[in-house]
Amino acid sequence: MNRAKIAHRANISPFIVMDVMRAANEKEAAGEHILHMEVGQPATKAPSKVLAAAHKALDEDRLGYTDARGLPELRDRISNHYKSFYGLEVPASRIIVTTGSSAGFVLAFLALFDKGAKVALPVPGYPCYPHILRALDIEPLLVQTGPADRWSLDCDHLDGLERQGHKIDGVLVASPANPTGVVMKEQRLSALANWCRHENIPLICDEIYHGLTYDKPAQTALAYSDEVLIINSFSKYFSMTGWRIGWMVVPQDLVRPIERLQQNLYINAPTLSQLAAIKAFDCMDELEGYKQAYEHNRNFLLNELPRCGFDKILPADGAFYLYADISDLTEDSQAFTRKILDETGVALTPGADFDAERGQYFMRFSYARSMEDMQEAVKRLKNWMKQK
Repeated sequence: MNRAKIAHRANISPFIVMDVMRAANEKEAAGEHILHMEVGQPATKAPSKVLAAAHKALDEDRLGYTDARGLPELRDRISNHYKSFYGLEVPASRIIVTTGSSAGFVLAFLALFDKGAKVALPVPGYPCYPHILRALDIEPLLVQTGPADRWSLDCDHLDGLERQGHKIDGVLVASPANPTGVVMKEQRLSALANWCRHENIPLICDEIYHGLTYDKPAQTALAYSDEVLIINSFSKYFSMTGWRIGWMVVPQDLVRPIERLQQNLYINAPTLSQLAAIKAFDCMDELEGYKQAYEHNRNFLLNELPRCGFDKILPADGAFYLYADISDLTEDSQAFTRKILDETGVALTPGADFDAERGQYFMRFSYARSMEDMQEAVKRLKNWMKQK
C-alpha cells in the first residue's frame, strides 16, 4: 500500500503535555493510582447552574446551528462581564464565541497574518502558539525572557528584534502566563499596547487565566487599547475544559472577517456549550470557592516542594501552575519527568514543552486538582527524592 503524502504543516512538534497525559492515562487504565499534575485541567466539575442549563437544553432544545458569532444572549452576558469585572464597556457586537480558545487563536492568526508573517512571543510560553503559527506558515519570533524582565515580554524586546532586522507583523502575550503563572505588570502591558498601536502592529492577548490570580485581579489589555485582540475561555476559571467554549473580543473592523472565517471553518461553537455557558456568570460564588481551593493548593506546594528538592520556583501570581528550575537535578526534563511518572505515579510536564532551548532544565507542576492529590504527590516525591 502506498503511504499517504503528509503535508508539511502537519509535521509540527507535539504538544508534549498531551503525550504525558496519554501515558498517565494508560497507566491509570492498567490499575495504577496516578496523580495528575501535568495538565491544566480543574478537578472541579462545571458549576451547578451550567450543568442544569445543559440538562434543560438536552431535554428541550433542538441544538441546531447558531449565529456564527455566537448566541446573542451569551455575547450579551460576556459583554456584561467586562462591565462588572473590569468596569469596561465592551459591546457585544465585538464579541465572537469560539470552540475553545484554540479555535480563537486559529481565527485570529488567519485573520491577521499572511504566509511568511512574523509574530513575536515570549518563551517560556504555551507551546501551541508557535505550533499553530508554523502550521499556518507564519514565523514565530521567540523571545527569551528571564528573571531580569520577570519572565514577560516588553517593549525593549520588540525594539531589539527590530534592531536585528526583523519586521514584526504581530505580538502575542499571555497574562497570567502558562507555564510560569506570571501576571504582567499593568505598566508593562499598557506600554506594550501603546507600542503596538504606535507601530500599527496587532497585539493579541491571551487572558484565559483571568479570574485565577491570588494577590489582585489581572487587568485586561482592553483597558489600554480598543485595538487589541483578546482571547478568553470558559475552560479555566469557569471549570469547563471539555465543553470547548471560549470567546474573542476583536476590533470592530475585524468582526466581519473573523465571522466569515468562523462560518467556513467551524460554522459555530457547540450550541449545547453556548446554552450552558450563559449560566456560568450566575455561578461566581461557586467559582470563587473553586479558586480558593487552588490558592490553598498553591500555598501548600510553595511551602512543601522546596522540602522535596524543588526550591527554585518562578513567580506564581496566577493560573494554577508552578514552574521550577531543576537544573541542579537533571539536564533532561523529559527523561526526568518520565522517570518520576514510572517510579512514583506522579504525572508532571517537562519544561521542554514550553521552551526548546532551556526547557530541559525546568518542570511544570499543575495544582488544579484536589488538596488530597497535592498531599499525596508531595509525599511520593519526598520519598523518591530521598532515594536518589
